[in-house]
Amino acid sequence: MDKNELKIKYFLYARKSSESEDRQIASIESQISELTKVAERDGFKIVEVLSESQSAKAPGRPIFNKMIERIYNGEAQGIICWKLDRLARNPVDGGNISWMVQKGILQHIQTHERDYYPTDNVLMMSVEFGMANQFILDLSQNTKRGLKTKAERGWYPSPAPSGYLNSPYKRKGEREILKDPKRFSLVKKMFDLMLTGLHRPGDILETANKKWGLRTSNGNPMAKSTIYQIFTNPFYYGNFEYPKGSGNWYQGKHQPMITALEYDRIQFLLGRKGKPSPHSHTFAFTGMIRCGECGAMITAEEKRKIQKNGNIHEYTYYHCTKRANPNCSQKCIEKKELERQIIKILKRIEIPHSFYPWAIKQLEKENKEELKDRNLIIVNQRKAYDNCVKRIDKLIELRMNDEITQAEFFEKKSGLLREKERLNSLINDTDDRVTKSAEMAEAIFTFARDARKEFQLGTLENKKRILLTLGSNLLLKDKILAISIKKPLLLIEKVSREVNVINRRLEPLKNGQNEAKLELLYSKSPSLLPR
Repeated sequence: MDKNELKIKYFLYARKSSESEDRQIASIESQISELTKVAERDGFKIVEVLSESQSAKAPGRPIFNKMIERIYNGEAQGIICWKLDRLARNPVDGGNISWMVQKGILQHIQTHERDYYPTDNVLMMSVEFGMANQFILDLSQNTKRGLKTKAERGWYPSPAPSGYLNSPYKRKGEREILKDPKRFSLVKKMFDLMLTGLHRPGDILETANKKWGLRTSNGNPMAKSTIYQIFTNPFYYGNFEYPKGSGNWYQGKHQPMITALEYDRIQFLLGRKGKPSPHSHTFAFTGMIRCGECGAMITAEEKRKIQKNGNIHEYTYYHCTKRANPNCSQKCIEKKELERQIIKILKRIEIPHSFYPWAIKQLEKENKEELKDRNLIIVNQRKAYDNCVKRIDKLIELRMNDEITQAEFFEKKSGLLREKERLNSLINDTDDRVTKSAEMAEAIFTFARDARKEFQLGTLENKKRILLTLGSNLLLKDKILAISIKKPLLLIEKVSREVNVINRRLEPLKNGQNEAKLELLYSKSPSLLPR
């Protein structure tokens, strides 16, 4: 189609984002210059040149939206732009443009590379808009992943707080946190004054601003809110949370300004007694246990006692929130007692290390037998699948020869396709079932062997994971924790009892001399036989 014969009017639209997505895209001025040459070369009539500096990753660009409105009103029927991603990087705007082209409201889009007309295959335009949108999604995920990786490496992935600087000597995303030579010592003196217990934050702020000449990076005196942000920020003793409010805490590699005990003392002096400090306010078992009396969730809180010598003793208590019944009579339980009960339950399913290798060997033998059965089943299933495919091919041939009607064809084809999908699922399920079963069994034995020790030595997240794996329907009543142990572990509990009886009869020697005797006793026990 001759472009000059279209006799349509155009908007020339140029866009550039200040964000990283567009750093390699030509500037607005160069876009306009090059596209104007294209318009002059092809004789396009430009109604108006429109431009804006705004990201297209989300709907809401004012100039773009106004341009679309004017096109709907008939002021123009075409757009000249650098590439399609200048028009949209989100599915809302991209879908609107595609729809306008399909309906002929937009009769022509001209980029510096190619043309788009209503008579074209819409697939290419959809693919380009989809790629532009996926670019934004990937960029967002990569950015988040990069920041998370930086946090895991111990570097705070945000602007450094007062007293510190982001290193300017490395690439963005790899910058370390350094001491600010101008402010580090002054901010530390603020902490020192607060730790004496003789100064209020407001007095310290006045001293820092007026006597020491402390200024922010913008050259302004420090605000009252800033000093409270400093005194309550765990970053200064070496920890940080990322993202904020996520509960994910990291040990920073930057040089701490104070100790954790000093931080706790400052929180106490600020009147935050009874509130958990940020570095420890994530509790292992909250959100998992319910009150056995009223059904409300069990929560936790910390209590602190600060001695005259400055030593701090911390206690964690779990108790009913009483949201279901304010008159609930249940009392609180100390964390150590709750963990003691969990460890006692873990002991019930614990298997000795001497039993583990024998159990894994038995699982491998059983797995080999299962594989033989599986292979025979798969052969039969594949025969049924191949037969179904042949029937579909035959059906297509009958339709091509007009031996059956179109209605009969679709009816029979639909049934055969469902049968084909069912058989394919059966083959995949049979193929994976034995392997997954073996992996699950080994994982259960590994958990039973290591869970108690990992619970005693593990982090809060490890303890939470172990308790969730152990069972469900966790209820706390009269300071007693009740757990519905999961079915596979109930079987392990029986195994554990039998194995411990055997091991007490014949304790394994350090040099392994009793290993063969133990394995013989295991193999003779009806409770420990495979399956």
